[in-house]
Amino acid sequence: MHKALENKVAVVTGASRGIGRSIALELARRGARVVINYHRSAKAAAEVVAAIQSEGGEAVAVQADVGDGDQAQALIQNALDTFGQIDILVNNAGTTRDQLLMLMKEEDWDIVLRTNLKSVFNCCKAAARPMVRQRRGRIINITSVSGLAGQGGQTNYAASKAGMIGFTKSLAKELGPRNITVNCVAPGFVLTALTADLPEELKQQGIEATPLRRWGQPEEIAYAVAFLASDEAAFITGETLTVDGGLVMQG
Repeated sequence: MHKALENKVAVVTGASRGIGRSIALELARRGARVVINYHRSAKAAAEVVAAIQSEGGEAVAVQADVGDGDQAQALIQNALDTFGQIDILVNNAGTTRDQLLMLMKEEDWDIVLRTNLKSVFNCCKAAARPMVRQRRGRIINITSVSGLAGQGGQTNYAASKAGMIGFTKSLAKELGPRNITVNCVAPGFVLTALTADLPEELKQQGIEATPLRRWGQPEEIAYAVAFLASDEAAFITGETLTVDGGLVMQG
């Protein structure tokens, strides 16, 4: 494969498992040196690093709760100290606390907004300055079709993901003159370790709601991210790329 991201450095938040893991692996396969951010899953993060190194790539694992501004700043500084630059930031860290609004605890609202949306603010703020100095950069935020269409029982999650889309458009306008693009990828139903345990009835409902009649694979999200991180996407900014098998199109 052509090493389209050779000599680039990428930071991927929430990269120890699921979609984040696949993104980190794909960016590394395309030549990027990757910082694997994790919050609690040190063993899983080390396994991602080992997988990248086994294929001849470079990666390090860095613990940080990116919902905390100081820790997010330390994460970006670690990338700069280790590799000397940061070219790609993928904001993938996220969580869910699904519940009907009338039953939702304030704590469940706060933790989802902190993890999903405030982390994007924290990491982008930390990465923007070195990217501006370099006059180049790619920021890709992993939103969700829930942020586009809404979903019952997910007012907190949908609000965080919709907020991410508005944030992305605004930051794209701020950083565009500095040759920095900012985009979103919005996955639909994707099979990961977390979704594998869902009841078969719910899985089937997801298939029936998707025109392609299947769930997505984490690798398919990673391909979209790798494209937006590449030079081929240099004239794309402020956009949300849905990778959902046509789910949102159904309305």
